This record gives sequence, C-alpha cells and structure tokens, in this order.
Amino acid sequence: MKRTLALILAALFLLTALAACGNNGTNETPSAEPAVSSAESAEPASSAPETEGTDLNVAVFYYNFSDVYISSVRNILDKKLTDAGITFQNYDGASNQAQQTEQITTAITNGANLLIVNIVETSSDDAAQNAVDAAEAAGIPIIFFNREVSDAVVSSYDLCAFVGTDAPEAGHMQGALIGEYLMANYDAVDLNGDGEISYVMFKGQEGNAEAEARTQYGVEDADAVLTAAGKPALVFYDSKNPDKYLVDQTGNWSAQASNDYMNTILAEYSEAGGNMIELVICNNDGMAEGAISALQDAGYNLGDGGKAIPVFGVDATDTAKQLIDEGKMTGTIKQDAEGMADTITVLVQNIQGGSALMDNTSAYNVDDGVAKIRVPYDTYTKEG
Repeated sequence: MKRTLALILAALFLLTALAACGNNGTNETPSAEPAVSSAESAEPASSAPETEGTDLNVAVFYYNFSDVYISSVRNILDKKLTDAGITFQNYDGASNQAQQTEQITTAITNGANLLIVNIVETSSDDAAQNAVDAAEAAGIPIIFFNREVSDAVVSSYDLCAFVGTDAPEAGHMQGALIGEYLMANYDAVDLNGDGEISYVMFKGQEGNAEAEARTQYGVEDADAVLTAAGKPALVFYDSKNPDKYLVDQTGNWSAQASNDYMNTILAEYSEAGGNMIELVICNNDGMAEGAISALQDAGYNLGDGGKAIPVFGVDATDTAKQLIDEGKMTGTIKQDAEGMADTITVLVQNIQGGSALMDNTSAYNVDDGVAKIRVPYDTYTKEG
C-alpha cells in the first residue's frame, strides 16, 4: 500500500513539473533589461530588446494629421508596416503636447512594444525626454522622426534613435535656389524697378529647429548670391517688423495662416502703390499653397503666363509639385517622405527580427556618435 501511494505521489509531482515547464516562452514581453546585441556596426551601438516569441505592437504618434508633409509620411509608413505584417496604431497629437504625452502613456499601458514618435513640442527637451523615460521604464524601443530632438535625448537610452533631416540643409538649399532664380530674372521680379527685391517670409513655428534654419538660411544664402553679384540684399516688406518673418501662431505651419497674412498684406501692398511684395519665401509647401491662393484671388500666379510673384517652399508635396508644373509656384526643396518612411521601416524591421535598433544602416547618413539618421533633401523646379 505504501509503495502504491509513493508511486502516485511521484507521478503527481512529475505532471506538475511538466505543466510548469510548458508555460515558459509562450507569452514573453520585452524585458526591462534588454539584451545587448552582439552585432558589430559602424553606427552607434544599440541594444536589441527581447522580441523572440513576441509580435510587434507598434504605436505611431504624429504631431498633427493635418500637416500635408506628415500626411504623406503617414500614408507611406502605413503601407510599409502593413506589407511587413506589423500591427500598428496611429495617434493624432493635434499639435497638443499634453494630449500626445497622454497617448504615449495609454499606448504603453495597452501593450505597445515599440514607439514611433513625431514629437509635438520641440522648443525644449522635456517632452521628448519624458517619452524616452516612459519607453525605457517599459523596456521598449522608441524611434523619433522628422521633428528634431537633441543628441542628449537620443543618447540617454540605448533603444532610442532619430530619423530626420539635416535642418540647416533645407534652408541653405532654398536660399541658393532663390538666389539663382533672382539672378536669372531680376528685372522681371523687381516690379517697381527700385533695384531691390521686397520679400515676405512665412515661418512655421517658433523654436522648431527646421523652422529656425529655413527662416535664417533661406534669406541669408539668397543674399549671399545677390551681393556676390553686386546686387543689394533682400528687403523685408515691412520695415517696422524687427523679426523679418510672419509666424503661424498655432505652430501648425498651415496654409490658412499664410493665406490670412497674405490677404492682409495685399489689402495694403500693390503694384499700383509701388510697394508690391515681389518674393514669397515659405518654411513649407502648405504655407506656400496658402500664399498662392491669396495671390490668385488678386489675379497673380494663375499659370496662364500673366502676372506672377515667385513663391518658394519646402517639402515637394504632390500639390506643390503640381503647382510648380503648372507655372503657379516657382520651386521647392524636396523633403523625402518616402525616404523618411523607408528608413523608419528599416529600424522597425530590425526590432521585428531581433536585431539591434541601428543594424543595417551602414549605407545611411548617420551622425557621428549618436543614433541619428539624416535623409537628404533635393530641389524641385519646373525645369527639374
């Protein structure tokens, strides 16, 4: 009897042990202490989270769905993530950092294990650092994109990276493009024949790295081309404005803001008055489109070979390219939406495959000593 009881107890113990073993490895989540990848790379080293046995659940946070360029990135990235079989959820920050921060917290609570963030607030590190801290506490990767975050923020966590552009590059390229256009068309642009070019600058947002660089270099580099050829520097249309730009007070880089500004300007400035705006420079194509709409209401930029004011933007959105091809806009600097989405997808697929975040990026333009990838700009004009 004792021998029979002992056999029964031994069998029960064995079954219990087998059941316990059977639960291991079936519902793993990313570890709070990510394992370091052994892959070697010329890029800054990043750890690989414990993703084996775990499906990616990606949360993508956009600063504002209504931004034309951001919408282009979102549409392309949606397709790439879908094609890769990756589950994702998009969030609209609506230019409200408190709202976006709450969305990030909620997404992590709901099981997101990779964050892709187009941060709303760029004037300080606080919002981006809070997002990194939340990701690190959850032991999950975070990829910032488009809107610049500091090296210090990116370097504060080894599962953090940034995909964007070299902010000054767009300003330099836009300034050079404007300067070259003016040198080829100076007399036609100088509507009142005073030997100077009167301009307006539409700025997207105060404190934003891209807006600051484009506002500064779009004018400075154009001036450099002009003065090197013996021409006077550009003259801001309103001598009483010390900033020498008009900013979208909502921070949305919107067509509505530039349209409202331009309509106000055209009520006072005109060819008949000898003080017409002769050049329009915009931080993005959305603002360029708004300015063109106001100019068209005044009989300019109709694409019919008639009167036109040169308008320059940044992004090369489909609408802007169409306006340029139709002779209604002069030129833009291409911010590569597809290149941005492609690069983000490479990083996501690194995590999906269990690799380090910055693996497979040796062919990209990566900053020295920090996990930041720069997508190059290009120019777009009717002449190509």
